[in-house]
Amino acid sequence: MQKCEKEKIIKTAGELFFHLGIRSVSIEDICHELGMSKKTFYVYFESKDELIEQLLQANHDYMAGKMEGLLNLHDFRQLVKVFLKHQEAEKNDVRRVPQLVYDLKKYYPRQFADFQIKCFETQKDFLKRCLELGIAQGLVRANLNIELTAVLFAKIHSDAIRDFEEIEAHNHNMHELGHTAMDVFVRGVLSEEGLKLYK
Repeated sequence: MQKCEKEKIIKTAGELFFHLGIRSVSIEDICHELGMSKKTFYVYFESKDELIEQLLQANHDYMAGKMEGLLNLHDFRQLVKVFLKHQEAEKNDVRRVPQLVYDLKKYYPRQFADFQIKCFETQKDFLKRCLELGIAQGLVRANLNIELTAVLFAKIHSDAIRDFEEIEAHNHNMHELGHTAMDVFVRGVLSEEGLKLYK
């Protein structure tokens, strides 16, 4: 019961932060949205800082679970297909991710830096395993430097989230970047057989 209530606080806080930004949402706002007293809130979290840390951890764990689910398909073609479909589904997501990232960078730099490191390592491992699967199935170039390729594209994603202002300054958004990076990545790593299928 306690676990469910804690998860509910994290979920509600995350939704408010996505729509309004972290700075403009207080603990009182979260409690009001949940119909909960501040006393109950403090049973689960010592402070807003701790809530932020656990929210970021939950976000990372959710992302890692999605990636593990894709790898469990054991089919490189299906993995790429599902991943692209998921990206397209997020195209019209109107959540204010830039505002959230801005607030994290400015007011919670330590938590954001820790989150970035965790995500980078998780994405790098995911990409390495994807590439190994693709090579085993003849759809990814066998001579590819797997380690370096995984580091390169995990770094692109990590830097893009951190420096979203630069992307927006050039009249682009995160969805466009993600779609383009995925296309470049897939085309760059595929074997001739893989390219035929992709095209």
